[in-house]
Amino acid sequence: MIMDRRTLLTRGTALLGAVCLRSRQAISALPLMIEMKGSPRGEAVWFVPVGLAVSPGTTIRFVNRDPGNSHTATAYHPDILDRPRRIPARATPWDSDLLLPGETFEVTLSVPGVYDLYCQPHEHAGMVARIVVGRPGQELGWQDPTAGPGDLPEVALAAFPPVHAILEQGSVMQGRGEAT
Repeated sequence: MIMDRRTLLTRGTALLGAVCLRSRQAISALPLMIEMKGSPRGEAVWFVPVGLAVSPGTTIRFVNRDPGNSHTATAYHPDILDRPRRIPARATPWDSDLLLPGETFEVTLSVPGVYDLYCQPHEHAGMVARIVVGRPGQELGWQDPTAGPGDLPEVALAAFPPVHAILEQGSVMQGRGEAT
């Protein structure tokens, strides 16, 4: 079958559009990354970003980029070291266990609400992060369980970015008290 130039262009454009659509869908299905970092001498540690807004069903990949420390990505929840619950009531808590430099851990967040997490060995250094899943008023069942301080160290509480800043910016690179 011989195609004229118009048919070739029409079919080629349609094929290219389908490939681009599939590529965008594949890219949006990739996990979003939160890095664990530390200063060269280890006197400061942090998550990057420290605040992140995502849609329900998003997979988050934690990557330890700190060559000098092991870190965890641990949800605040009574089932894990009897910590106060700072994730939505219907959400499943997680703990990455210690991640050596270069190692990764993934979690998929499906329940709308605010998820606060911390690094077990570095919570007292303020190594915490906040993920906001969905948007208040737009998501059925949206919850913010972070009202009370529980038994969190002051430095950890000070490092959480405000929910409104996360929602406005999409991601927050530094917490309130962090100097990276």
